[in-house]
Amino acid sequence: MSDAALARHLAMQAGRLLLDLRSAGNCTGKSLGDLGDREANSLILAGLREERPADFVLSEESRDDPRRCGGSRVWIVDPLDGTREYASGRDDWAVHVALAVDGRPFEGAVAVPARDRVYSTDLAMPVPVKRSTRPRLIVSRSRCPDLALHVAERIGADTLTMGSAGAKAMAVVDGDADIYLHEGGQYEWDNCAPAAVAMAAGLHASRVDGSPLIYNCADPLLPDLLICRRELAASVLQTIASLR
Repeated sequence: MSDAALARHLAMQAGRLLLDLRSAGNCTGKSLGDLGDREANSLILAGLREERPADFVLSEESRDDPRRCGGSRVWIVDPLDGTREYASGRDDWAVHVALAVDGRPFEGAVAVPARDRVYSTDLAMPVPVKRSTRPRLIVSRSRCPDLALHVAERIGADTLTMGSAGAKAMAVVDGDADIYLHEGGQYEWDNCAPAAVAMAAGLHASRVDGSPLIYNCADPLLPDLLICRRELAASVLQTIASLR
């Protein structure tokens, strides 16, 4: 099984597990979110141990192994991106499974199980034709960064809101949004798989200063992210720079 196929397989399996746990109705709220995090994480880690025993793993839900910093191949996992959305019965949550090679997003998959969607680097399709004359900028429904609002005002963009990072990034892949801009409060597991899929689909993905996204760092904090249509990248980055 290729790395991309493995990422997709594990993301889909974890997604089905999470849907089953939620539909069972044995717990709700924070307890459901905690259970989903644990069970999906265990499933993904077991699959990686079986299929890629020599690789390292960085997961939101597991103790960090500092030896990974010396490794070339590191799987970066968020077993449940958007725990609050999942626990509250929404559909805008995701599962992220990505492989970083020498610090760069190499392969990955994002499952959005409640929408019956899975996106992966080996199945990436070109981004649809732009559907609106005004850019559509998608932001967090609960923690919209001021930077995103200022950029939207400057470039004349409409703003959309959605829950998890993976769901927002995949909205750009689907052509339902044109820009996803985030600042303040993400980690490598929040955006490695979305960035890998977005780039495979021909989108721009970088830090908000235009520098590359680098993964498998000793400190996994990666607080800002820009994913957008390539033809918008220069104007968005210039606007961000002018606001600094």
